[in-house]
Amino acid sequence: MTSDAFSNRHPAVNFLFFLGAIGFAVLIQHPAYLIAGALGAAAYYLLLSGRKGWKRIGMLVPMFLLLTAVNPLFNTYGERVLFHVFGRPYTLEALLYGGAIAGVFVVMMLWFGCYNAVMTSDKFTSLFGNLIPALSLLLVMVLRMIPGFIRKAGQITLARRAIGLGAGEKNRDKIRHGMGVLSALTDWALEGSVVTGDSMRARGYGSGRRTSFQIYTMKRGDWCLLAVLMFLAAAVIAVSAMGATAAEFTPVLSIAPVSGIYALGFAAYCAYLLIPSVLHLKEELQWRRSRSKI
Repeated sequence: MTSDAFSNRHPAVNFLFFLGAIGFAVLIQHPAYLIAGALGAAAYYLLLSGRKGWKRIGMLVPMFLLLTAVNPLFNTYGERVLFHVFGRPYTLEALLYGGAIAGVFVVMMLWFGCYNAVMTSDKFTSLFGNLIPALSLLLVMVLRMIPGFIRKAGQITLARRAIGLGAGEKNRDKIRHGMGVLSALTDWALEGSVVTGDSMRARGYGSGRRTSFQIYTMKRGDWCLLAVLMFLAAAVIAVSAMGATAAEFTPVLSIAPVSGIYALGFAAYCAYLLIPSVLHLKEELQWRRSRSKI
């Protein structure tokens, strides 16, 4: 992943944007807002990662379908029965509720992928290193865990395949291979956390007030962008308090319409999510225009 116009902004602007985007994704289960969140997160993720991003998005699609389909097997609330599975009703309301929960999961995974690319460890520590040194180190390690696990799992799989211990065609061999990779990942994570903790402790991290050279300064453009983010977030919160994002799936389906003043809140939400992508595309167009004049 490469840096872009939004990631080059002040870390406070980046952090507050992702705080709002992820927070809204967790709290709002309205279908229209979930679709907007998924599209906004996927667009920015693809702009950051390029063609490689399609692979991760493709992995999230079957997870979304699986979570959606499984929920009615455990949650039988609802009035519209589609069919019966082992004598238990499979309802439309439970299916839609499963889709909402799965949508929240997909949107969060995409935004966290963008967060990991934009909010590097040096940005995070520059924001919170002086305030909460121990917690900031812990959060940096946790947020790096998922992408680090994915990369390390690929390396372990290739190494095992090179020595003839790859996954076979039988289910038993695949399970044994997966358990071996999981065991190696666990050992690697525990050893890495101990080494990192000892290294930071040896450097005196957290023993006193930390001073550091700050390369990030709030410029006029950062203040303007921060004001726009705060305004759009306030608009979404205001219409949400009025009931614009209300969505109930079980036992009775009830979803607030996106119309009237509620549509303004939805437009503010879409504008909020598209800010990173718009800045990225604007910079890309300016770069291509400047190259064409050479």
